[in-house]
Amino acid sequence: MKQDSPSALEAVEAALAAIEARDGELHAWAAVDPEFARRQARALDDGLVRGPLHGIPVGVKDIFDTADLPTEYGSPIYKGHRPAADAACVAAARAAGAVILGKTVTTEFATMVPAATVHPRDPRRTPGGSSSGSAAAVAAGMVRFAYGTQTVGSIIRPAAYCGVVGYKPSYGMLSRSGMKMGAESLDTAGVIARNVADAALLAGVSAMRPELLELEPLDKPLLGLCRSPNWQHMTREGADAFATAAEQLARKGARLTELVLPFDELDAAASTILVYEMARGLAYAAARCPIRNIPRPWPMPAIAAARSPTASAISTRSSRRAPPAKPRPVWTAPAIPR
Repeated sequence: MKQDSPSALEAVEAALAAIEARDGELHAWAAVDPEFARRQARALDDGLVRGPLHGIPVGVKDIFDTADLPTEYGSPIYKGHRPAADAACVAAARAAGAVILGKTVTTEFATMVPAATVHPRDPRRTPGGSSSGSAAAVAAGMVRFAYGTQTVGSIIRPAAYCGVVGYKPSYGMLSRSGMKMGAESLDTAGVIARNVADAALLAGVSAMRPELLELEPLDKPLLGLCRSPNWQHMTREGADAFATAAEQLARKGARLTELVLPFDELDAAASTILVYEMARGLAYAAARCPIRNIPRPWPMPAIAAARSPTASAISTRSSRRAPPAKPRPVWTAPAIPR
């Protein structure tokens, strides 16, 4: 920690004050135990520096297990559930000196059942899901960073909605041990943070990858600009923001190129895998409460017709190959007057 950094207890008290001031409106937190947070902070202040996260409060999406706080996965089915151990990424953060401040709200089982969390800048709007609480808590200044998870868009969507940084790492970079999974082939643990440096800090510590803690600037990186089929629904403001971001990147030296991906084929495969694996992974929840938005494990005619969970998607992919994409020129920003 830097000499002028606040103590762990001061950092915790500031975070608790921010939660007390605004969470009655935002509903970003599923569980906060102030005395537990203070005990962690005092122990850190009384001991040696443990690691890069020493004394920094962290939010944990309530899809990760925590031994000292309830873990309900956003569902009344697991009300009061207390796991025996922390999830791997939570344990890594604690070992590096983090204070586990509390559990942030998730949509039920990180699916599409909306949570109570509202947008920190406009309570009439959604913060996005499923990592709703993590994005809202970071955007509201309650914590510097929090854990999130993504199966389809559950990190980058709420981060974008709330105006913070969402980092969905490469699949498997962060351990998913102790995370409630719905689709094991797609679920990814990641982080939401106030800036890129903070996202790299939490991700690097959680992955036990110290080389990620110090970011080096990239020289003229090649970046793809990809517009999905949903681009037709983009608002004028969103399109303008996208164009502005591209121009700023180009001015900083990035090389930009338009990129076309086979979204139809990817969507077909992902949908098949998602429904099949969620039916398996959430079979207990579906049996306990079948009216909820969870695929039923049986019968599943769409899956039963396939020889494997990905057979239909693979068959589609093999028979409908897209024509080769035409080369796209590298896009550059107009010259800036000097």
